[in-house]
Amino acid sequence: MDRLHSLQVFCRVIDRQGFAAAAREMNLSPSVVTRLINDLEAHVGARLINRTTRRLVLTEAGEEYLEQVRRILSDLEEAEASVRSASRSLSGHLKVLAPPAFATYQLAPLLTGFRRRYPKLTVGLSAPGPVESLDEGFDVSLITARGDSIESGDFVARRLARAHVVLCASPAYLARHGRPTAPEQLRDEHEMLTAPLAQDLTLHPDRGMPPELKPYTFTPLHSPLATSQMEVTMAATIAGLCIAAMPSYAVAQAITERRLERVLPGWHVFQMAIYAAMPSRKYLPAKTRAFIDFLLEVFPDDDRDPWLAGSQ
Repeated sequence: MDRLHSLQVFCRVIDRQGFAAAAREMNLSPSVVTRLINDLEAHVGARLINRTTRRLVLTEAGEEYLEQVRRILSDLEEAEASVRSASRSLSGHLKVLAPPAFATYQLAPLLTGFRRRYPKLTVGLSAPGPVESLDEGFDVSLITARGDSIESGDFVARRLARAHVVLCASPAYLARHGRPTAPEQLRDEHEMLTAPLAQDLTLHPDRGMPPELKPYTFTPLHSPLATSQMEVTMAATIAGLCIAAMPSYAVAQAITERRLERVLPGWHVFQMAIYAAMPSRKYLPAKTRAFIDFLLEVFPDDDRDPWLAGSQ
């Protein structure tokens, strides 16, 4: 039961002295209004309204309950108005540092919603390269940490989500070379995009895979391209050049759109965590708090990788 909605319906029924009138005004069916009132009475364990053929009469419990409900709804409306007013008046410039792939594939698309909520607040987004610790020159630093460890320092960090680096290829590449069913096939039968100076690659079984599976380390023998640029990696992989390892947050949309497929579902290269870090000040600026709260709404960290749900 949506408690708030039920309370609003309860007040409207009394104000309009009828279930049908309240239903018309709230764009609900009379049966829905009746069910909500019945559910509310069952929840509080008391009859609130005596129904007669002519009119509705509050019971003694109903009168007391209505008074408290009206006060609660009034306080809620006042609180919402206060927040809306604060959102409209919040202004300034927020400086954010983020890794390039996360900035491109996750953060940038979210800024429209943030802008709609805080129209007078502007964002300066910098993404020069990997971010492993807080940069004091920014209000918020989005840090990606391998595993779940983060460097200690004079800052506060909130984890937003976990992610995995997974293997992906285009449907065209897999149609030409076949879809590997075991990590051992990658070494001799497939072309792998690698990072500069990288030699060995280790695959780890995902949580939930059979316990007898062990990590598999190999040296890719066929590497048509070596690059550390995520955009280059993404473009080459989508074009069908080879198999590449990329973060789940970067490839999620391409997998959904079937421009990429996950190779060897159930295996990953490594795990990472994404943190929002800010200087540990006694008084956090309102613009920083607003941005952190917005991120925590979008990324309610629940200890799972939110981007792999559709790629298993």
